[in-house]
Order: sequence, then structure tokens, then C-alpha cells
Amino acid sequence: QVQLVESGGGLVQTGGSLRLSCAASGSPFHIMGWYRQAPGKQRESVAIISSGGSTNYADSVKGRFTISRDNAKNTVYLQMNSLKPEDTAVYYCNVKTIWSETYWGQGTQVTVSS
Repeated sequence: QVQLVESGGGLVQTGGSLRLSCAASGSPFHIMGWYRQAPGKQRESVAIISSGGSTNYADSVKGRFTISRDNAKNTVYLQMNSLKPEDTAVYYCNVKTIWSETYWGQGTQVTVSS
């Protein structure tokens, strides 16, 4: 059974940094990534990374966020720098197997105060 354990959210001031982690148990995962959902808005992709290290970022976070993964630990990270109030959201870890099975974490709150 796949389990995702997220950590690293919290409250930070504008311009600050946070690092999110998501440890996944179970099968190796082809794609790992982070999504976020702000109140009243749809869930959106923030950053994804393949098992080979290819990355893709939302335009709104390019240059500020960095996604990385440790395949040996089945863990994905999101380093968030220069945070803005508009980054405030619940951040969800998402993983996909090579068979396109998708799993979600429970979500971790990130709040950026102005």
C-alpha cells in the first residue's frame, strides 16, 4: 500500500524560505511532484520531476522554487525561496507509477504573511 508522508509546511514572512518533503512508501515512482490549492481556487501543478531528473515548473514559481528527489529514499523535496503571499496554499505531494497509478499526500499548509 502506498503511503505519502509530507512535512515542512508552516508560516513564513514574505521573502522567506521553506522546504517541503514527501516520503513515499511502496513502488518506485516515475513522476513525483507538488501541487497546491489556495482557498476558492482549483488545485494547480507547482513542480514535477521524473525519475530521470527532468523537471517542470509553473511559471509563477520559476526561479524561486526548486524540486529535487532522492530515488533511493523515494523522497521528493520542494525548496521554496522568495516566498510571496500568493504562494499561500495547501501543498500536496503527488506521485505516479509507471502504470499511471496516482497517489496524493494529505497536504501541508504553507502560509506567507505580508
